[in-house]
Amino acid sequence: MQSYRKLVAKRLDKDFSSAVEVVEVGFGAVGKEEVLICNKFAGVNAGFDTLLCRGEVPYVNLIPPFDLGVEAVGEVVAVGANVSDFQVGDAVITTLRGGGYREYQVIDASLGVKVREATPEVLNLVPTGVSALVALEQVGEMQRDEVVLVTAAAGGTGHIAVQLAKLAGNHVIGTCSSEAKGKLLRELGCDRIINYHRENLHQVLKHEYPKGINLIFECVGKQIFDTCVDNLAIRGRLVNIGYISEYAKDVERVMQPRIYHQLFWKAASVRGFLMPHYKEYIPEACDRLLNLFYSGKLKVSVDSTPFHGLESIPTAVEYLLSGQNCGKVVVRF
Repeated sequence: MQSYRKLVAKRLDKDFSSAVEVVEVGFGAVGKEEVLICNKFAGVNAGFDTLLCRGEVPYVNLIPPFDLGVEAVGEVVAVGANVSDFQVGDAVITTLRGGGYREYQVIDASLGVKVREATPEVLNLVPTGVSALVALEQVGEMQRDEVVLVTAAAGGTGHIAVQLAKLAGNHVIGTCSSEAKGKLLRELGCDRIINYHRENLHQVLKHEYPKGINLIFECVGKQIFDTCVDNLAIRGRLVNIGYISEYAKDVERVMQPRIYHQLFWKAASVRGFLMPHYKEYIPEACDRLLNLFYSGKLKVSVDSTPFHGLESIPTAVEYLLSGQNCGKVVVRF
């Protein structure tokens, strides 16, 4: 084989499918400190993918064409002369921007995470689960015996956050949009499940949790975000890990009192989380999550809808943005 295929953004566009194309490229030489990996599965991060193709990720300034995809898991097919930590056949996770949506990739060996087997489940742990763990513990300062609310709780990040909050000894509320997602959350031990198509989130929180919520793991945005802010407890913390309701749309302009009116009198806080700003916590979080998974203490849900090959990625991105998924959305190569 002299070449392989990858997905690139050919131009900046508000529509992901219009921005991307599959291209064929030749194999380069594997450096002495590098490994060549055949990707088996790639995780779909529809929000980041969409924002990147819109040119709306502030910390990168990419000029098309540029590579897409982040996390992938595959098998080593060639190693550089100076590489001793990997050998051909090893399973490895990679989390490099541009390394996910492609059939093969070459990386510096120091950037790979060795795992027991190249399965889609491990993609929900690194980096997705790592983000949940670091956001809850470092940014949210999660303690024990608190009330923790997770929005989009049946999603790839959310269902890991639910379990981590339960393992830490907390009462966990999870929001979702369907009976299937509610079923998953029940299986994961969620204490109160709020299907916001059947119940009013604000009314439930005000009635059942009059003292407010201690820690909120929020990734939806818009009205859900506003409701969460309204229901923070005294010294409550809301960790904003995204706003999927607005990723593929223009930013909504809001006319209402400024947020400090809700925060000041409760000494509450809203905190943004972005994994690149917390890199120092990744190695320990990665090891801990893999140990929890391999010991059976942490369950991973991979969405059952099949997506095969690079051509399926735009459909997978739209599927995830539409909120239909239960668990992590994965593309198989």
